[in-house]
Amino acid sequence: MIRKIIHIDEDKCTGCGLCADACHEGAIDMVNGKAKLVRENFCDGFGDCLPACPAGAISFEEREAPAYDEEAVKASKAPQAPHNAPAHGCPGSMFRDLKREDPREEAAAPSQAARSVSRLAQWPCQIKLLPTRTAFFDGAKLLIAADCTAYAYANMHEDFMKGKVTLIGCPKLDNVDYTEKLTEIIRNNDIKSVTVVRMEVPCCGGLQRAAENALRASGKFIPWQVVTISTNGEILD
Repeated sequence: MIRKIIHIDEDKCTGCGLCADACHEGAIDMVNGKAKLVRENFCDGFGDCLPACPAGAISFEEREAPAYDEEAVKASKAPQAPHNAPAHGCPGSMFRDLKREDPREEAAAPSQAARSVSRLAQWPCQIKLLPTRTAFFDGAKLLIAADCTAYAYANMHEDFMKGKVTLIGCPKLDNVDYTEKLTEIIRNNDIKSVTVVRMEVPCCGGLQRAAENALRASGKFIPWQVVTISTNGEILD
């Protein structure tokens, strides 16, 4: 039959999994990091998943599709053994504003004050998983960091991540030019500053170039800086 059903644009999908969680019928699963309409007869065509998608990857279309099967949906929601419960994507790709409190600033005991705390302010943090517009970008100071910097530089959280929205990536391993996405993030949001932290190795130059090109292409004048970390874990500039 011809009916209204959702369409998921895989090129726009960031793999956050929010649409799968929003679909009360269970029509959507996460497959290889992308949202997929895997059970067309579970899709009622109401589109609860549309507003949940931060990347605008979901739309309606009219096409040949099996009819909505309410009984099959109810049967799928019957109690099952835990190992059969469907999983909806990687927890690390779910959007969360962590709003961390600093236990060292309010600690009563010296042992608490000495404890290291995470300064990561949001999930996800991978550039390839982030949308170009989301609430935690508003008024944000961006930290664009190479993956390896957090392992090479011991005080990454306190010296660089504190008070910033962290975006991490590796142009060599991801095999992608981040320029277009970073441009849209800077252009579409009220970004206050940009800090790029890279390793001294040549492949990290791709991350720096992408950030610099994005700043130019955005048409905005934003304070920015580049910090280079040596393979010994020292700040070079």
